[in-house]
Amino acid sequence: MKLYGKERTRREIEARVGRLEQIGGIRYREGIDGKEKGMSFIEVRNGTGLAFTVVPTKGLDLSLVEYGGTPISWMSPSGDVHPMYYDPRDKQWLSTASGGMLMTCGLTNVGSSSGLGGNIQGVHGKAHHTPAKQVSAEGEWNGDEYDMVIRGTVEETAIFGPVLRLKREIRCRMGVNRITVEDVVENLGFEASPHMLLYHFNFGYPFMDENTQLDIPSTSVVPVKPDVPTIGYDHFEQPVEGYEERVYYHNMADRERATVTLTQPAFPQAGGRDIPLSVSIGWNTDTLPRLVQWKMPASGTYALGIEPSNCGVEGIAAEKDKGTLVWLQPGQAIRYRWELDFH
Repeated sequence: MKLYGKERTRREIEARVGRLEQIGGIRYREGIDGKEKGMSFIEVRNGTGLAFTVVPTKGLDLSLVEYGGTPISWMSPSGDVHPMYYDPRDKQWLSTASGGMLMTCGLTNVGSSSGLGGNIQGVHGKAHHTPAKQVSAEGEWNGDEYDMVIRGTVEETAIFGPVLRLKREIRCRMGVNRITVEDVVENLGFEASPHMLLYHFNFGYPFMDENTQLDIPSTSVVPVKPDVPTIGYDHFEQPVEGYEERVYYHNMADRERATVTLTQPAFPQAGGRDIPLSVSIGWNTDTLPRLVQWKMPASGTYALGIEPSNCGVEGIAAEKDKGTLVWLQPGQAIRYRWELDFH
């Protein structure tokens, strides 16, 4: 393991600490106040400055992500709010969406409130507001490497409706600034089920400001609303009062793998020093061929969303009408994988 600039064996590390969690590891925490009350959190530290929080109560999504004690992720005005306050009607999702590094959207509806056969779902579906079950979190030595692994299951089920199961595995290795997530979504029912999935990554201040560089290597960029200009999608601004959100579709399907990189040339660290920091999101385009970009530098929000997906954001009915809706056959499963790298 390379730690603090030196390669050391397991025994060399253990000889220098009373307990490994002195350097990094996994820790459980529980919310006890306000709308966080009753929520469970899993905090992960990797020993080289990367720290992140996994929220089993909200679909094993990622809340706060920090590097060197400085936040990278964005937090919504609601913060980490228990899904017991979730209202699935129309746009009420926005009242309890936590933000954080990742909000999982789906599993059958993404984007606008929509439905099929009179079964209307709210904005971005239910996954972000569904508690995971069979959750486990453990650290384990593999030779001289220490791996931290979090697993759990999120289900979207209904009588006479979809019976979908998402199994998630989150991995991080001590001394390596990478978060890897692998999801398997399976149709456990006996009828074909619509399946929409979008990974809503959210970046905020101080990682995001007018100096942040955006590298989005798409072959085409199309605004979701026709009156929104394409120019400006590839840079961020200072806070702007009254700014209206802009959403863009990027075509990434002509390559097997896509990577979006954001770079902050002066990322603040403890002691008043700044360092250049890049964060890359990498994924396979065979299962996630679309990229949605949410640009919102408005005062009081100030966030950038990078959102790999298998669909658009106009809702399930529009996706079906366009002929692009993904259907999972009975017993069929799709595997998704993405990585967050911090350079």
